[in-house]
Amino acid sequence: MNLTYGIKDKPKFGQLIVFALQQLLAILAATIAVPGIVNGATGSEMSQSAALFGAGVGTIVYLLFTKFRSPVFLGSSFAFLGSMMAAFAGAASAAAGYAGFIIGAIFAGLVYVVLAIIVKFAGVKWINKLMPATVIGPTVSIIGLCLAGNAIGDFNGANLLANAGIEVNTYASVCIGLVTLFVVVISSVFGKKMMKLIPFIIGIIAGYIVATIITIVGLKTGDTTLQFIDFSVFKDMTIFAVPDFTFLKGIGGLKDITGSYIATVAVAYAPVAFVVFAEHIADHKNLSTVVGKDLLEDPGLHRTLLGDGVGSMAGAFFGGCPNTTYGESIGCVAITGNASIVTILTTAIMAIVVSFFGPFVTFLASIPSAVMGGVCITLYGFIAVSGLKMIQKVDLGENKNLFVVAVILICGIGGLSLTFGKITITNIACALILGIITNLIVSRKKDDAPVEEKAE
Repeated sequence: MNLTYGIKDKPKFGQLIVFALQQLLAILAATIAVPGIVNGATGSEMSQSAALFGAGVGTIVYLLFTKFRSPVFLGSSFAFLGSMMAAFAGAASAAAGYAGFIIGAIFAGLVYVVLAIIVKFAGVKWINKLMPATVIGPTVSIIGLCLAGNAIGDFNGANLLANAGIEVNTYASVCIGLVTLFVVVISSVFGKKMMKLIPFIIGIIAGYIVATIITIVGLKTGDTTLQFIDFSVFKDMTIFAVPDFTFLKGIGGLKDITGSYIATVAVAYAPVAFVVFAEHIADHKNLSTVVGKDLLEDPGLHRTLLGDGVGSMAGAFFGGCPNTTYGESIGCVAITGNASIVTILTTAIMAIVVSFFGPFVTFLASIPSAVMGGVCITLYGFIAVSGLKMIQKVDLGENKNLFVVAVILICGIGGLSLTFGKITITNIACALILGIITNLIVSRKKDDAPVEEKAE
């Protein structure tokens, strides 16, 4: 695709701040959702501000390892939710549980380091052979498609009821989401210059305004289902506050760490890292099609793995959550055509800075889920479509190609996942593994074309 800003381009300072804010808004909801989910499931008190800080630090580490050649933001990984819950539940004390988050991230990061060393010496050609377009294309698509339910749940308010027990007016929620969605689309398609580059900011502002109006109506009439924004959160906020970093909460629990607990944490985290490895490759293959160069070759898969692994360790040290490459970030790059590394770096710095600034964090947290649902329909949709674009040149008239794509799509969208004790192989990983196996089986079939045709 044609990029407005290439990887090495540097937007003007004023534009840069706006672009970085847009990236931050794109990754925000998912990044702070992970600690919220863990808190709800375990009774822990992980800090969402610290998770945001950790995401910023992890991204900077990633950029350093990739020599500032891969424009992607790292955020809290949902794949490790079960691992984090197991680490906290199996700890002798709450403080030991927080220490367990860091220990687990170290084990996961070490898996990435080992894989990076293997790739460094073995190269990436075996990966391209193992995962051609027939495998990686549909896998990228299901990453977006499997997130579709979450986007629609935010869009119509169903997620609020399921996760927080808050009931909202479905029609009002859809109205807010539609305004956000169409403003994003119109700004991106018909916008000129700057407007075309910041469709998400414009869409979020428009959706927030509509949500504010509906909330005021709800407050006036006493209808709680119309109150999408909780303005009370702004009353008790502090202007400046140091995030409750995980290492500070976990240092007192080191005395409670035992060998058996470390083994439990290792078993909970390390295998999941192998699963996320597959998604790491899919994300970078996807981003490669967006920026027009193979990131597995330059800066190299070994560097992206090291950046992701060490970045996860650094992110968990501060925020408790292992990090991973974010599809929302890649979608933002694809839609806006802005692949500037400087933008990603500024986003990371902004995430670190705003984690100390109470009003901004509070405002970001107050953005209604309906607004983010409207945004995520486009973000997740672009991920799905970019995967389909990868298989455009694949001959689906050949049954051997058709079966590989079919197996991945059906297993991924159908939600096939396997759990072994505390280890869960996600539907995306299962689909990818089955796709690879299917591809290896059908690739043994020889070409039916006559020898003369082969010669031609």
